Amino acid sequence: MEFTDQNFQEEVANNKGVVLVDFYAEWCGPCQVQGPIVEELEKEYAGKIKIGKLDVDAAQETASAFQVMSIPTLILFKDGNPVERLTGLQQKNTLTEKINSLL
Repeated sequence: MEFTDQNFQEEVANNKGVVLVDFYAEWCGPCQVQGPIVEELEKEYAGKIKIGKLDVDAAQETASAFQVMSIPTLILFKDGNPVERLTGLQQKNTLTEKINSLL
């Protein structure tokens, strides 16, 4: 799923449950490594949580609102509130542990 400035409120902030947002940019090398890991998690957690990406260049308003200064940055939300922030490339097992702790 692709999050944007236009759909962020509805898809993340108003969501009851857990949402993982991957803040990234096309030109970012570590983001390109992080992408497939996030996509794997999206398949594994389908129907349990919402997982998506937000392009910081295209959605500058949202990236700025969450003070995303380095990418990749992954933020886990629960019931619309940010509860965990991870900056830099994250391994799948780290993300799995963080997600499971919120379910």
